Amino acid sequence: MVYRPGRHLLQIPGPTNVPDRVLRAIDAPTIDHRGPDFAELGLEVLEGLRTVCRTDGQIVVYPASGTGAWEAALVNTLSPGDKVIACETGHFATLWRAMAARLGLEVVWLEGDWRHGADPERIADALDDDVRAVMVVHNETSTGVTSRIADVRAALGDHDALLLVDTISSLASIDYRHDEWGVDVTVAGSQKGLMLPAGLSFNAVSEKALEAAKAARMPRSYWDWAPIIAANANGYWPYTSATNLLYGLREALQILLREEGLEHVFARHARHAAATRAAVAGWGLEVLALDERELSNSLTAVVCGGSDEVRRVILERFDMSLGAGLGRLADEVFRIGHLGDFNDLMLAGTLSGVQMGLKLAGHDVGDGVGAALELLAA
Repeated sequence: MVYRPGRHLLQIPGPTNVPDRVLRAIDAPTIDHRGPDFAELGLEVLEGLRTVCRTDGQIVVYPASGTGAWEAALVNTLSPGDKVIACETGHFATLWRAMAARLGLEVVWLEGDWRHGADPERIADALDDDVRAVMVVHNETSTGVTSRIADVRAALGDHDALLLVDTISSLASIDYRHDEWGVDVTVAGSQKGLMLPAGLSFNAVSEKALEAAKAARMPRSYWDWAPIIAANANGYWPYTSATNLLYGLREALQILLREEGLEHVFARHARHAAATRAAVAGWGLEVLALDERELSNSLTAVVCGGSDEVRRVILERFDMSLGAGLGRLADEVFRIGHLGDFNDLMLAGTLSGVQMGLKLAGHDVGDGVGAALELLAA
């Protein structure tokens, strides 16, 4: 065993760094999940999540990863054999589509090149009277591409299809508006913009989705919204709750909503994303996303053949983890996460490690760090 001084730099696009004060909150003694103190905690975090999702509707929280909230969105609103549209924007959109197919849904798969977001016009063209839902990943974690959800909603027009949106790597990092954009089910997880460990997932649910749940015939038990919403009215859950993660969530919401403020959070993420893209250009490389309207503020996927070797060198020499290329992008990109609890100096250190690693791995790159620092210092 070799001691490595300092902290490991976790610069994958999630799980993200957990603030020390959130870790300390999680470390508090567990309380009775049927007692009055817990009810106060439950009601507080549910109200905070409504603010983050920008909804006045119901929020459902599960002790699960984001994959659980994917399934909950489907089984609560749909019936076996229902037709849904899904858009191929990257690895995670592909996984959600596979889940829908395994659950017995008929999936209309709009193929994509993984360099663009969901195309509103193609979605509109694919609509027919049998389509019951449209599934879109807001921010595709594998590609650094952000789909234009408001435009997708507009493309649906008066069609009755539900709009289901994955915000796992965008919520609390990129501007998102559940009610204003007409989203019916939002899917989210705790381990990215909310600055928590993995272990909690969320659905924000519209009235239209709640009505659909009354007629939906997909088997569901653990994922059933109804008993959870009923218990939540008094601040409780119908099962043993992840109390200590809820402590951490309360602390994270305090930071996001009361101390920094969501608009400042979004501006910080946009600034760090712009600086990262300036570094990529300075290195003479390119980002994967091709449409400037769809550039992610949570992460940047950098096109770089032999990226696994670059990541290996950076991990071994500088104790920093970068995101790997997933699926068809394996060994073709590396991903820099710049979301969550993150500041200018952390970004400067991250980009310095990437620049040194690229050179050590044999890539002839320019001074991307200098370009990023000019933007950060402006």
